[in-house]
Amino acid sequence: MTVSTRIVFALTVLLLLPVAAPQAETQPCPPGFERYGEYRMFFGRSRPGGGTVSDEEWSDFLAAEVTPRFPDGLTVLDGAGQWRDGAGAIGREGAKLLIVLAAPGAEAVRRTKEIAEAYKRAFDQQSVLRAIQTVCAAF
Repeated sequence: MTVSTRIVFALTVLLLLPVAAPQAETQPCPPGFERYGEYRMFFGRSRPGGGTVSDEEWSDFLAAEVTPRFPDGLTVLDGAGQWRDGAGAIGREGAKLLIVLAAPGAEAVRRTKEIAEAYKRAFDQQSVLRAIQTVCAAF
């Protein structure tokens, strides 16, 4: 594939994304399933001055900041994060991945932002990655 073909292909994909995403969200869920927002948050555990956010500190944060905002349920997974910094060096750290299914909309987005801000303040973090998608789920 030539460079110009790749550019045209990439532009075509980018132009179709805004059309494809809303169509996917308007497709009905299968019988027995309901539409939810899936909210994912990625929390780094390394502290800028050294050390890590301990399991006890994480548990306390979860109880104080996350559970009150999403009391109906959530999932937490352990992870290993990796990224490239501004100088091109690869950084790595332990992470927690939070997954919440909740009603889609501004209210849940606001709550995830509050959680991210609280984590950054509590553990001197630069950022918390947040991702949202619409899913069909059945319990």
